[in-house]
Amino acid sequence: TAVQSCNTRMGSKNGKPVLRDEDIAALSKSSGLNEAQVKESFNAFVAEHPNGKMKPKDFREMMAKAVPTKDASKMEKHVFRIYDANNDGVIDFTEFMLIFFIMSEGAPEEVLTKIFRVFDVNSDGTISKKEMNKLIKDMYGLLKTEDPNIAAKKLVAK
Repeated sequence: TAVQSCNTRMGSKNGKPVLRDEDIAALSKSSGLNEAQVKESFNAFVAEHPNGKMKPKDFREMMAKAVPTKDASKMEKHVFRIYDANNDGVIDFTEFMLIFFIMSEGAPEEVLTKIFRVFDVNSDGTISKKEMNKLIKDMYGLLKTEDPNIAAKKLVAK
């Protein structure tokens, strides 16, 4: 797929992030945007993050705007892990674009893989009962429904 063929390491010229032609082509194919739109999105990303990397703090601020409830912060680290595909602690433009558009579109297998990564907190390839419990508690807090501890126990018991 386009996601697998896209190298998630952006190029760099004189310390400034650059988008290579092959990244533009792969992102265009996976996102459904044309190449000009990909370049425009890249320029907007670099305007916000001049070194081409979004730090957890920047991501937290973006999440707070998108989901303005205090419980959103509990989900933020789970969502950050999905975007940070190479686990380097920052999100570069390619990682951001791939996940943003895979979560909104993409083949069902790609979307499910990303969702699985949300639940697989320690990235060991399995989802433990403990990981499931933690995530359900965090989600219930976000949705503001009944007691998250009781709800998580009920759901995981099924």
